[in-house]
Amino acid sequence: MRLARPLAALAALVAAALSTSVPGATPAHADDGQGKPGHYSFAVIGDVPYGADQIARFPAWIGQINQTGPEFTIHVGDIKNGSTRCDDDYYTMIRAAFDLFENPLVYTPGDNEWTDCHRANNGSYQPLERLAHDRSVFFDHPGLTLGQHPMRVTSQADDGLPENVMFRKQRVEFAVLHVVGSNDDLQPWTGIGNTTATPAQVAEEQHRMAGAVAQVHAAFAAARQKQDRAVAVFIQADMFDPTYSPTPSDISAFKPLVQAIVDETSTYSDDVYLFNGDSHLYNSDHPLAPGSPWLSRYGIQGSAAELERITVDGSSNNVDWLRVTVNRPGSSETLSWERVPYTS
Repeated sequence: MRLARPLAALAALVAAALSTSVPGATPAHADDGQGKPGHYSFAVIGDVPYGADQIARFPAWIGQINQTGPEFTIHVGDIKNGSTRCDDDYYTMIRAAFDLFENPLVYTPGDNEWTDCHRANNGSYQPLERLAHDRSVFFDHPGLTLGQHPMRVTSQADDGLPENVMFRKQRVEFAVLHVVGSNDDLQPWTGIGNTTATPAQVAEEQHRMAGAVAQVHAAFAAARQKQDRAVAVFIQADMFDPTYSPTPSDISAFKPLVQAIVDETSTYSDDVYLFNGDSHLYNSDHPLAPGSPWLSRYGIQGSAAELERITVDGSSNNVDWLRVTVNRPGSSETLSWERVPYTS
């Protein structure tokens, strides 16, 4: 699908958004640190914008997030739905919208913007070519986030993975990883005639997964060294989607990352959080606690009761954004969050 309306018209919508008040939020967790030293908040969004209507509203939604003044925003991937075209002008339009964020924007790619672009209704693109294009548009300054006031981050650009970044704020270690649906791109590119994963496809996934696992270990090592209060990991893929019973071809690629998370979380004495999109419906759970079916599905050694996983709303459920608060030291939980509804 071509762009729903010209870029200039979309960008103009943000002016109205900046003057729109944000309504009362629906709490998901109590915030016991507001107004205290060490307190700040950030935004998490994902699987947005999906379709022409959301594309038209996206600048206004960004304006509403801007008005609350988050320290930064993290977009956990999928900048389009899975049944629309992956043409160059779409990425250009989303980059222009991303540039409307006043504070730093951290973005990690989702499967819809490259993995699934082989589909006929996506334009029958070669996915690795679309991945390279996505990186050229959104990661043109490795080590810097997007947004009007970008911040410096530690990236894996030297390893060809500029989207994998880490940063630290007030004793919370953040790791943003490029891990996507479609079994992390090991499902066949049927739209361009493949019935099994190609050697290039497998090699790319193994390289990217190795980078993600290395970054998990690096984040926990830094948190231990600096005596941080929490580690927060952000990915696109829902590795623990509660809405269906997966087969190995749906989730097999994620096992190294899940094992790394279990290994690190089980030996870390403070809070650990995993934020993801992909399944589109808000959820909060402990998918790696003892007795969880996910441990046997993945063949994982050990467990991680301390890991709390949060899925953000997206797709047709994208009626809100997640405001995450870093509470003051001494609070019962390092992070708390609430779903803030959009006003338009």
